[in-house]
Amino acid sequence: MKVVAIANQKGGVGKTTTAVNLSSALARRGQRTLLIDLDPQANATSGLGVDPEHATDRSIYDVLLGSAALESRIQETTHKNLSIIPSEMNLAGVEIELARMDDHLLILQAILRKAKKKRKFDFCILDTPPSLGVLMTSALAAADEVLVPLQCEWFGLEGLSKILHIIEQIRDSGVNPRLKIEGILMTMYDGRTNLSRKVVQEVKNYFPEWLYRSVIPRTIRLGEAPSHGKTIFEWDPHGTGSEAYDAAAKEFLRRHKVKAAPVKAREGRESASCTIGCACFYAKDIKLLLIAFRRYFNSVIDPEGKNSRATEGRRVRTPDKLSSQTTQLAVGTLHHFLPVSA
Repeated sequence: MKVVAIANQKGGVGKTTTAVNLSSALARRGQRTLLIDLDPQANATSGLGVDPEHATDRSIYDVLLGSAALESRIQETTHKNLSIIPSEMNLAGVEIELARMDDHLLILQAILRKAKKKRKFDFCILDTPPSLGVLMTSALAAADEVLVPLQCEWFGLEGLSKILHIIEQIRDSGVNPRLKIEGILMTMYDGRTNLSRKVVQEVKNYFPEWLYRSVIPRTIRLGEAPSHGKTIFEWDPHGTGSEAYDAAAKEFLRRHKVKAAPVKAREGRESASCTIGCACFYAKDIKLLLIAFRRYFNSVIDPEGKNSRATEGRRVRTPDKLSSQTTQLAVGTLHHFLPVSA
């Protein structure tokens, strides 16, 4: 079992959204996944349809204090391969009690090490609180890797330097010397703004080996889903948000050299918009962008060819030579349709 902490001490960067939807995406890809909600706000708990008020005495609170076993707190969800240890408001008080204990940073680490030996899960995702308290540092001490969600704004860059410093401190202290950064996932990306593109480029310049090629868009659907206790795959299965998180999950599994199980095809889309979105950012010339747009149009917007100006049953092809006006229109259209692009 690989333990991955979703961590960033800055709030509002998409930690819980990423924890819930990445866990769900991994489960859909055949990975036995356990999500542990370590945030007393219990947003990950409610995001999976579990009522936090009914989760009283079902959180990891008593497990951390040694009065309950981890297995007794694991609940199955309505999603195949996905289980959760919910959170509750009382979890906020555990920090005070843990701080009084010797080696409090090692408690969660020891608990999860025992769970690893049972091999019941492939991945354990830790949703951490937006603070630098005991719960956050305990999660970093227990994790094998850290995935950092990063909002596409300049304040996000300032927060990145701080979380990287904290991770380095955890390693240097000897509490978890093998802790590594799994990656940086850009969230709340708006392809219509220069700011988002500049922030992604800055991260790419300094941390190219950590930066995920998949980018999570700023979309209202990702904000709506938790209010209904649903993941993005249930609330908007064909939207850019679900496609982006599915692409992030596949990239996550590739990084761990795990073969992703196929999921049911979604009416021929096959995450086309997210794939093309990545192409937009990494393309070196406009020709690739135009080819990408043509593929996107043929596979998503007009899969039947009804709106194409076809001649004798053939689909329209992008001409080799294009005016500057056509070029600008193509790029603008890509950014409008593909907010997942970086």
